[in-house]
Amino acid sequence: MLEKIKESALFLEQKISTQPTVGMVLGSGIGGIVKDIEVEIEIPYKDIPNFPESTVVGHKGTLIFGRLNGVFVMVMNGRFHYYEGHSMKDLTFPIQVMNKMGIKKLILSNAAGGMNPSFEIGDIMIIRDHINLMGNNPLMGRNYDELGPRFPDMSEAYSKKFIKKAKEIGKANHIKLQQGVYLAVTGPCFETPSEYRMFYTMGADAVGMSTVPETIVARYLGMEVFALSVITDLGVIGQVEKADHLEVLHAAKTAEPNMIKLVRELLPQL
Repeated sequence: MLEKIKESALFLEQKISTQPTVGMVLGSGIGGIVKDIEVEIEIPYKDIPNFPESTVVGHKGTLIFGRLNGVFVMVMNGRFHYYEGHSMKDLTFPIQVMNKMGIKKLILSNAAGGMNPSFEIGDIMIIRDHINLMGNNPLMGRNYDELGPRFPDMSEAYSKKFIKKAKEIGKANHIKLQQGVYLAVTGPCFETPSEYRMFYTMGADAVGMSTVPETIVARYLGMEVFALSVITDLGVIGQVEKADHLEVLHAAKTAEPNMIKLVRELLPQL
């Protein structure tokens, strides 16, 4: 595994002229930010040694290097999901490569179903903590001490410092921001009313099918993480409605301008 990480990192380092300082994984709700990037190079995942490929509608599947609001970033334009059949090791492999290239700060985004009664479709939720119900963990198996500890601390999975800055930016720009706990499941089906009720009772505010594996690996590697969910459907007790992937994409698109503005202004402050 270490050799694969090194091979991929070396391949990418030979393609760029500047050291990226922030890594980004563009899930639903923020993909349009690529229009704001001064792109130096864009590389399809299939052309990168050891990278898996994304198969989900709305996830392009390229790695972008460029400058965004003055910050040189490494951007995954489309992520990998456990439900696609990727192993936990494979879907978090790009985070390992980012770290090998010297990146210590990571921004993640996703679409999620809101279970908190105060949430509305189109809300942006800052993730302050998570619950892993995916039934697996990307750190299972052999540990490489040179990468991180066998038992990494997760008491601050999401940077309180970054959250504070984001809330200040949101207030200054009149962007409505929620804050809550994200619960991750495998997918690919949406949740039943009973599952929504159980998850909310457990302390989760939103549920989705990504982000947690990447966060776990990033924290294991000593990276700081900031993550956002766009609430694209509701699973509020007594108000569960039929969910559809195209409707999720539409709701994410509606919230996108505010998500982009928030991330753009946050980047130089990280």
